[in-house]
Amino acid sequence: MKAVRFAEYGGPEVLRVEEAPDPVADAGWAVVSVRACALNHLDLLLRKGVRAYGTPLPHIPGCDIAGVVKSLGGGNGRFKPGDRVVVAPGLSCGECPACLSGFDNRCPSFGIVGASIPGGCAEKVAVPVRNLFPLPSPLSFEEAAAFPLTFLTAWHMLITRAGLKPGQTVVVTGAGSGIGTAAIQIGKLVGARVIAVSRTEDKLAKAAEIGADAGLLVGEYIAGGVREETDGRGADVIFEHVGPATFDASIKSLAKGGTLVTCGATTGSEAALDLRYTFSRELSVVGSMLGTRSELATVVELVARGRLKPVIDSTLPLDQVRAAQERLEAGESFGKIVLVP
Repeated sequence: MKAVRFAEYGGPEVLRVEEAPDPVADAGWAVVSVRACALNHLDLLLRKGVRAYGTPLPHIPGCDIAGVVKSLGGGNGRFKPGDRVVVAPGLSCGECPACLSGFDNRCPSFGIVGASIPGGCAEKVAVPVRNLFPLPSPLSFEEAAAFPLTFLTAWHMLITRAGLKPGQTVVVTGAGSGIGTAAIQIGKLVGARVIAVSRTEDKLAKAAEIGADAGLLVGEYIAGGVREETDGRGADVIFEHVGPATFDASIKSLAKGGTLVTCGATTGSEAALDLRYTFSRELSVVGSMLGTRSELATVVELVARGRLKPVIDSTLPLDQVRAAQERLEAGESFGKIVLVP
């Protein structure tokens, strides 16, 4: 099969579109013919060697996958060859106390498709059958690939971890990213007031089109723009995934008793935290990792009903993966970049 692989860490130049062995469906697994695979910042981190998942090189990236079941290992009754599916990105054992309690994202062996195992930037991919969800019929393959990881992560952050409520104010940093466009929509679905933060006026205009109530350029945000937008009160929830470039401003943008929820570190892994400011205002700093399979089932249903809508920046053929990653890394995209084998 044709696949994107890298055999060493580095820039986009290490990516190769080449022939790779076809995957095999062992018992409890399925081989999916990939029709679309969306990019994530995780793909960039893996290519650079920033994060280690124990996957041997060469590696096939790609976490957000939609396609058609090609073959199944033994003992599978839920799906059949030819079924349209979307792949849950999280990998877990299904047997440990965390998994049995419904917190499969806390499984000791937790991993991610396209990071822990070969991913979907290829013509075929092998995944556990329990990671398959029926692809909602109104969606194209490209749309289906554009929502699993980002919408699941944003849902877990805002609903489960931060407990966002109607009438509250939430600030979404990196509003033009795939996860940012998901957070804006989830915030509006809840009934919150959404303030988008981005680097360009163009992205703020697009954020308004998908529901943002107000927008701030990064410079305005760092200078205290949220206080002005909230009559000095601050935000109830900050949706943070940028890292040290915005972390201090995010903490200082919170109202008393507010919550900063974070899932990423695009601009670096370490940020300073003023403990006196944090405890005196009773702030909460909450970490969040992907989401659970049951939460993804909820997200799939909301997408199928049109309550949440994947945002696609562009669709490119697989052999343009370098250009796609360069666009993502430069911060030029609004929404998801999707590769089509």
